[in-house]
Amino acid sequence: MQTNKRLAVGMAIILAALLAPCQAQKSNQRMRWGQEAAHVRIVRDDWGIAHVYGDTDADAVLGMIYTQCEDDFNRVETNYLNAMGRLAETEGEGKIYQDLRMKLFVDPDALKKEYAESPDWLQKLMVAFADGVNFYLAKHPAVKPRVIRHFEPWMALSFSEGSIGGDIEKVELKQLAAFYGGRKDVSALPQLEQGEPGGSNGIAIAPSNTIQHHALLLINPHTSFFFRSELQMVSGDGLDAYGAVTWGQFFIYQGFNSRVGWMHTSSGVDAVDEYLETVQSKDGHYSYKFGDEERPVIEKQITVPYSTAHGMAEKKFTVYYTGHGPIIREQDGKWVAIQLMQEPVKALMQSYLRTKAKNYQEYLKTMELEANSSNNTVYADADGHIAYFHGNYIPRRDTHFDFTKPVDGSDPATDWHGLLTVEETPHLLDPKSGYVFNVNDSPWNGAGESSLRRQDYPAYVESGKESARGVHAMRLLQGKKDFTLDGLVTAAYDSYLPWFIKPLPGLIGAWSDLPPDSPMKSSLAGQIAELQRWDLRWGVDSVATSLAIFWGQEIAAQTAGHAEEFAAPVLPPDAALQALTRASDKLTADFGTWRTPWGKINRYQRLTGDMVQHFDDTRPSTPVGFTSSTWGSLAAFGAKAYPETKKWYGFKGNSFVAVVEFGDKVRARAVTAGGESGHPQSRHFRDQVDRYSTGNLRDVYFYPEQLKGHTERTYHPGGL
Repeated sequence: MQTNKRLAVGMAIILAALLAPCQAQKSNQRMRWGQEAAHVRIVRDDWGIAHVYGDTDADAVLGMIYTQCEDDFNRVETNYLNAMGRLAETEGEGKIYQDLRMKLFVDPDALKKEYAESPDWLQKLMVAFADGVNFYLAKHPAVKPRVIRHFEPWMALSFSEGSIGGDIEKVELKQLAAFYGGRKDVSALPQLEQGEPGGSNGIAIAPSNTIQHHALLLINPHTSFFFRSELQMVSGDGLDAYGAVTWGQFFIYQGFNSRVGWMHTSSGVDAVDEYLETVQSKDGHYSYKFGDEERPVIEKQITVPYSTAHGMAEKKFTVYYTGHGPIIREQDGKWVAIQLMQEPVKALMQSYLRTKAKNYQEYLKTMELEANSSNNTVYADADGHIAYFHGNYIPRRDTHFDFTKPVDGSDPATDWHGLLTVEETPHLLDPKSGYVFNVNDSPWNGAGESSLRRQDYPAYVESGKESARGVHAMRLLQGKKDFTLDGLVTAAYDSYLPWFIKPLPGLIGAWSDLPPDSPMKSSLAGQIAELQRWDLRWGVDSVATSLAIFWGQEIAAQTAGHAEEFAAPVLPPDAALQALTRASDKLTADFGTWRTPWGKINRYQRLTGDMVQHFDDTRPSTPVGFTSSTWGSLAAFGAKAYPETKKWYGFKGNSFVAVVEFGDKVRARAVTAGGESGHPQSRHFRDQVDRYSTGNLRDVYFYPEQLKGHTERTYHPGGL
């Protein structure tokens, strides 16, 4: 007995000795974090928005990441789980192939190496990023991460460009699963759902077209709701930026500083190519043809851990790469490799450095890093310049080949030949028209008579087409010389729906041509009268808006789906009338009458802070007038009915809206979808709903003096 007691004491001493260095390290870390936090001051304004002030850029980064964790740590962590291919570790087997897709491109060992070789100033920011998250977790032990219990600096390189997934999401999961997992695995993957068109609106107005002779900028990203945080970060190193931040990133993605503003819109640039590889097997390994050579296919082992009801499991894959990139599927007996931008250090540098640019030349210099593959930029500044930049990672290619389809990977002529310079890409400075816009369509109409010309550029720089939103923007901007900040807000919420310009007269004409004794003529008389009176404008009290959109959806179901192109499909007369009958019947079945105002249908609701929202017709919700961008509404509200609902609830569209005026001082107004906080118990969870739903933007408190009388709390990270 005595021996056992001595043994237990001895083991305890040994264990304590082993744990002592670890505990000392944790203690030292906390001490360091506390010292760093002392150099950071956070001011929460009366909307809960964080204004972060640091002695250095690194201090500001630590503070702004800390505030993001306070507002919604779950979204911060989830973005990194997605970026690093680790969702299956918490969400289970259904995420295996989504994780595999990310792991084909994101290798932690490679990122650690790139981190070690990155510039010192960038390393300091990445360290501050990790410190900010880890300090938050240390100070909030009740917050339990789903997977990542300790963040490391290199992780910032896994998520560096602003859009979750980005180009990588062009890899189709079912095809990936069919290649690497066999046909048996494919059926478990969800079907791709046709949803709200993606994209955003950016408008810049030159001083010549404004009453105050100041440049104006509209910042209007269309994303899934609650996709970004709104905050300001300021440092003694010259940083002073405000705007929208994708959860978990340490740079203002779309926003402005005191001199310069930038808005990103999804680009139609072709920056991703697929190659048909001629592969043969020999001695248990593969080679592929490249010119007169036979080159070895690179084989790698990737393990995807995933959670089950009985604990963790894992699935192992042997994956393949050629010189063009990873193999993602098979087509016509050939393997298909995909090539896309993989420049995490440059992407992070460009994303951060542009927030510190103070004039056009400094902003242009950040563009020369050529690491933005998926976004166009609409720009304005205090010197009165406005500009447009196309996506600035554009591979140089042989135009004899059609790169919109997979090309022959065995032909060296299909290889990329470096990148186009910024000078060679579509860009425009100070157009004579006095405006520039992009709404995710092509840039060939983006400045009216001063627009860029398609014939001046290779075909692969742009694949977009004219959209109803583009037609709408041109209608608002052409010839208008008296813009103000308020006038730009009015334009951003203009209620016109130009998609219906072409198909609606055909419908009315088809009804007029019906014989007088036709049952359909009498049954649709009220609906047609309503649509004849309609001014093609949305509104919460508009019955015609409800009819038109339900009818438009019936048309889309019979044609090419929800194409956002302006060339709306025109059905034969009988089919158009039958579509209106079905639309009327559906309105009546769901809401009691086809005479249902749009605001009774189209609703904003947020009941919980969950990543996947649940909607309930019996719970409070808010009417929203603006519609899906499909119909040409600049203010976008993608909504739909769910299996348990009749009302339509928004899930995507306007997420952050800001208008900015660059004078002697910057002046701005903004609104965020619902509220800044992801916590239902916070008063900032839904305090912006009414403003959001009506386009009543609030003043932005950019300067410290503007925060006087509008400050809710001032503190250091960790409550120090």
